[in-house]
Amino acid sequence: MKVGIARESRSGERRVAATPETVAQLRRLGLDVVLESGAGEASGHADAAFAAAGAQVVRQLDRGSLDVLCHVRPLTPVTASQLRPGAVTIGLASPGTELDTVEVLANGQITSFALELVPRISRAQSMDALTSQALVGGYRAVLEAAIRLPRFFPLYMTAAGTIPPARVLVLGAGVAGLQAIGTAKRLGARVFAYDVRPASADEVVSMGGTFVNLGLDAVEGSGGYARELGEQRAIHQRELLAPHVAGCDVVITTAAIPGRPAPLLVTHHMVAGMRAGSVVIDLAAESGGNVEGVRAGKDLLVPTQTGNGTVTLVGLADAASAMPTDASRLYANNVANLLALMVTDGTVVPNLADAVLAGACLTHAGVVRHAPTDEALKGRR
Repeated sequence: MKVGIARESRSGERRVAATPETVAQLRRLGLDVVLESGAGEASGHADAAFAAAGAQVVRQLDRGSLDVLCHVRPLTPVTASQLRPGAVTIGLASPGTELDTVEVLANGQITSFALELVPRISRAQSMDALTSQALVGGYRAVLEAAIRLPRFFPLYMTAAGTIPPARVLVLGAGVAGLQAIGTAKRLGARVFAYDVRPASADEVVSMGGTFVNLGLDAVEGSGGYARELGEQRAIHQRELLAPHVAGCDVVITTAAIPGRPAPLLVTHHMVAGMRAGSVVIDLAAESGGNVEGVRAGKDLLVPTQTGNGTVTLVGLADAASAMPTDASRLYANNVANLLALMVTDGTVVPNLADAVLAGACLTHAGVVRHAPTDEALKGRR
């Protein structure tokens, strides 16, 4: 059976859905791999390396001939319409915002698997792309903050005087947040963190941070994710967070709720209350942002309340794509491990009785299997 690896067309996307190592893995499963020329170039993987691993490199994929299409970014409706009925797709699908593509996939009898929907269970950890890419994003966020902050992260004691360490506040202690905590700590900053979930306090401490306890009741959703707060509680939370935000040099926000807009954690007034030269990095900018007024892919200068300078507000976009070599290595493993679940004797036959495949399946046999996406599609008809 023929597995296609697409060259990503979205501007700024540098990752690829396979590496030479995962091509070799798929070949051992009895699958033929066809790679679109240049697909791995931006991530440091040349066509020749893919060919040496057993892939057929072509100038352009004939999508209509593929049994499986592996991709990074969500497919466009045009690309989805080029697939043959019964084909399988594996990649990030962003079903809540790509309803036109989901409709084309369902109408085209395509079996699509969205990596965002992979269940958070032990057996599926090696297929969890949200986790692997969040790790990259959390690391990158700290580096972006360190570049922009007009002072050191670590403590320095010198003959010319003592420079105190920077204070970093991380909001959201999931995978991205914990990676940000660990990275900021390794750079020598004093790190504080807050999350609504009860298990987060111990995890923050284990990474070298200090947990900020606001005295609010714990809130946790399914699968270990945070869930959306009621409006009054969210307002109260922001009021309690305000002095902690004002007391830090760097704030990194990482809070996301799958399938929903990112929760508002930091208001414009809170940003303006920070010291001049401070930096705010919003990792959730592409899903609406945790910080009021943030714009994905843009640096904004927010005047301080004292009028003596500005705070830099960064809407971090394509965070994982900015480190494409390792991000692709992790992502490609996620894709290959999920695909391996579907292969029997060299044939891709998804068994939707399997809990992992059932959870990740977005469309199959003309049906949108992900209930929230199905409801959203019905609501617009």
